[in-house]
Parts: sequence; C-alpha cells; structure tokens
Amino acid sequence: MYVGIDVGTSTVKAAAFDAQGRELTVAARPVALALHTGTVEQDMDEVYNAVVAVLDEVTERAPHPVELAGLTGQGDGVWLLDAQGRPVRPAASWMDGRAHELVDRWLADGTFETVFRRTGSAMFPGCPGPLLAWLDSHEPKALDEASAAVYCKDMVFQRLTGRPHATTDVSDASMPFLDPRTRMYDNGVVELLGLTHRRGLLAPVSDPIPTARTRAAGLPPGTRIANGPYDLPACALGAGVTAPGDGLLIVGTCLASLVATTDLDLTGEPAGLYINTDRPGHWLRAMPAMVGTAALDWVLSTTGVRHEEVDDLLAETPPGANGVRVLPYFAPSGERAPFVEPRLRAELTGVSLESTKADLVRATCEGIGFAARHCLEAAGLTGSLAVCGGGTRSPAWMRLLADVLGRPLRVVEGEVGARGAVLAAAERFGVDLDVAAWTEPTVVVEPDAVRAVYYADTYDDHLARLAQARHRARA
Repeated sequence: MYVGIDVGTSTVKAAAFDAQGRELTVAARPVALALHTGTVEQDMDEVYNAVVAVLDEVTERAPHPVELAGLTGQGDGVWLLDAQGRPVRPAASWMDGRAHELVDRWLADGTFETVFRRTGSAMFPGCPGPLLAWLDSHEPKALDEASAAVYCKDMVFQRLTGRPHATTDVSDASMPFLDPRTRMYDNGVVELLGLTHRRGLLAPVSDPIPTARTRAAGLPPGTRIANGPYDLPACALGAGVTAPGDGLLIVGTCLASLVATTDLDLTGEPAGLYINTDRPGHWLRAMPAMVGTAALDWVLSTTGVRHEEVDDLLAETPPGANGVRVLPYFAPSGERAPFVEPRLRAELTGVSLESTKADLVRATCEGIGFAARHCLEAAGLTGSLAVCGGGTRSPAWMRLLADVLGRPLRVVEGEVGARGAVLAAAERFGVDLDVAAWTEPTVVVEPDAVRAVYYADTYDDHLARLAQARHRARA
C-alpha cells in the first residue's frame, strides 16, 4: 500500500493506493486561515496535527502495511522554523498580500523584470522574496530567531522524520531565487531583493527530492517517505503530464495551467514561472492565475444559485450567453498570469433586464474558459490536455470547457496531488509502478466542432476586451 499526503491551503488530505493506483481510502481535515487586513497566516502546529490525524485515519482503515509515502503541499509563502524545527511565528500564506507595495515598487523600478529574466519567476506578494523582504523591514526579530525559511511540506517532512536540518526541493525553491539552468540559488537575485544578510535562511536544496524514514506519529516508524514536489508539479505527475507539450489545467479556486517543456525561454512578458522538476533540463511552464472557481462562486452567491443548479442552468442558455460577457478577474489582487496586472478588476457587459441567472452563469464559465485558454497558450500547450480539480465535478462545465479550449479534455478525478506525490516517491526509491495505469483519465471529453469554431472567434473578442480593461487598470 502507498500513501500520498497533500497539505493543502484549507484542507489536509491523505490517500492510500494499491499497487495498481486504485484509491483505497481518503481522509481529510480542514485547517484554518487567519485573515487580517491583507495578511493571511496559518498555525503550523494545527497544520502538522491535521497531517498526523489524516495519516492515523488512513493507516487505521487501510488493509495493508505502508510500503512508502509521498508528501506534497501548497507552495510559496514563508514558514519560519528555529534550529529545533519549531515555528518562530505563524506561517505567512501564499495568499498573503502584505508585500504588495514592495511588488509594485519592483514592478516600477525594473527589479521585477530583472528577476524574471534570471530565474523565470514572476514575483507576487505571497511568494518568498517579497514576504522575506517585508518581514526583514517590519519583523526583523522573527528572522533573527529563525534558522530556516521553508515551505509548508518541508516543515511537515522535518517533523515526521525528525531530521535535524530543514531542506527543500527544486520545485518549491523555483520561486523566486533558483536559477533554472544551474538549479542553485542565484545570489544576485537575493542581493537585488535586499536579502543578502538573510541568505542563510534559504533552506539547502536537495536535488533530487529529499528522502528519509519516519520517526513521528501518523505513519509506522521507519516508513520510507519522499518530500516533494509541491502541489502543482505533483498534480502534473498524478495526471501523467510529463511529455514536452502536454499540459494540465487545475480548475480550482484559482486556475493553474502547466505545460511540460524542455525549452527555457526567459523572454516575452514576465508572468508565471518555470518549475524545476526532478529531471534536469525538464521544466513545467506554469501560469497560476488568480481567476478560477472563486469567480463562479461569487456569481452564484450573488444570484442565489446553488452549485447543484449549475449544470441545468448551463443548458438553459446558448453559447454566447445571449450577449452577456464576463471578464472574470474578481481577485482583489488583480491577475498574475499570463500577465501581471494588480489593479485589474472583473467586468460584466451586455447585461440587461432581459438577462437571466443562466446567462450570468454561462458567461462566467465562458470567461473562465477564455482565461484558461489564454494561460495555456502562453505556457506553450501543443500536446494533450489533462484537467483536474473541483471544477471537474460539473459535467456540463467540462463540456463547455472542451468547446472553449477547442480540444479534448483528459479528466482525472480523485486525489491527483497525492497520487503524484506517491509516483515521485516511487521513482526516488526505485519502486516500479505502472505509471500509465496510475494516471489513466476517468473520462475524455471531446469538444463539439461547431461550438469550438464559435468560441475560437469569441476568444478573439475576449482578448480585445481584456486589452482595453488592462489599459483602463493602468490609467
């Protein structure tokens, strides 16, 4: 039996799989987010205790001993640990916005672009560079007390294994300090962000992903466990996205578009990032957009529509939503992929007294689809496309998405991140698993040829309206 652990932002999960990749059991625990005027923090002890709880539940239910475990989790943010591996302060989440003024300044003075040209990372307020710089200015004592600034899964790995020193892997370290060519920290970037005197806080990068045996609660002592990759590349592995040109779209609270590539292109508009993988010379071109199911959730709550009604409403109105159009950029922090526009906001047009709830729902789903197409094109999608995430639970939305993207969707359901973490661990430990069986799609959704042509034309209109909205946002 194989166990995958996925330490998400709001939910911690563990899943057990048999040798053929079938899910045997899944356990989940919610974890809290503390939101205070732009800051988003998490209690590390609560997160770790949730990991132990789900592991206890899974191992108690599962019928076989644990052969190995793989660990993944949310990326970015800053998780400060002392020399004993204990929390120095609450973790600053990737959703945290306190460093937005720093990012604005770096956008204006060219630092932002320089960092992208060196590392392939387009910084945003919740990534380690801006957060560490903010803490250095506002909470220097916390950094003085810290031994390492790590990522979520690294904290869990250290406590599960009892390792004396924190480490991370090349995937988590990709943003924003790691040179994707050398796979080592770029000290020039550290200096650009004013953090040379804090360089010692960056955890050593284990390449390939670090491994150990467990010593703490949750898994039997001595269980082999691998730390990484973080959740986006873990989902790519779990969905079978490894061949150059193939892509993955994670339809969750935010959209994450990933395309496997062997080409490192640091030209063009700075956005997204290159995620280093365990295979040197292979990257994931990532466009983690802020737009996602949160946009649809806002429309549903505003109109009083329940999630269970979405499929029926999508059938009530034709493609084009009777002229209603939605630019679905509802995030208060604007957009970060496939472009960075902090002041961009959502726009609804073509609405009249004759517009229905169905029109608004379909227009929102179409707008999210156009945003996904924009991200996937920018990431260089040329091959097959897998889809996972909570949005896949709506068959009607998946059909609409296939039409908007104009390509078949390999829908992969279940705990895709945990599955990818197990596959990464198996590769690391030399355990031979049938990857094709483990990553087989649940269903393949084919686009309708006529609707796909219609949406190709409408997508051009979306891009034109988006360009106008970006111009207004900068005015």
